[in-house]
Amino acid sequence: MNAPLNRAAIVEAATLWLGTPYHHQASLRGVGCDCLGLVRGVWRDLCGDEPEIPPPYSPSWAESLGMETLAAAALRHLVPVAPGREQPGDVLLFRWRAHLPAKHCAILSAPDRIIHAHDGAQVAEVAFSLWWRRHQSHAFSFPGVTD
Repeated sequence: MNAPLNRAAIVEAATLWLGTPYHHQASLRGVGCDCLGLVRGVWRDLCGDEPEIPPPYSPSWAESLGMETLAAAALRHLVPVAPGREQPGDVLLFRWRAHLPAKHCAILSAPDRIIHAHDGAQVAEVAFSLWWRRHQSHAFSFPGVTD
């Protein structure tokens, strides 16, 4: 890591990605990214080299694998946060249906806002609405967060 991380720095780094077009498997600020690419890019901006590069994945990877691949990768590199204890700067994972693995991620930017990338849109900051809260499956902090 370049320096101790604080939550404001994580949120600030994520906001620099706002407006980046969606591009499946990409992670280049201003050019294109998907939801994982956003988190990977914020990691690079704040922590340096990525700890692992994800293998190629299809848009339906979670449904076809049926495993908690995204959550397992997060557990290898991020710090789990207890449900309801999320804070700005934390990475949130979501599942579209209760029986499916988590396949979407976002960064909590405020208690009531998330920053994420999704197909057909740009990286955006949106309300952390009841819909998102119902679909949240996991929360993690970046390692070394000081506040």
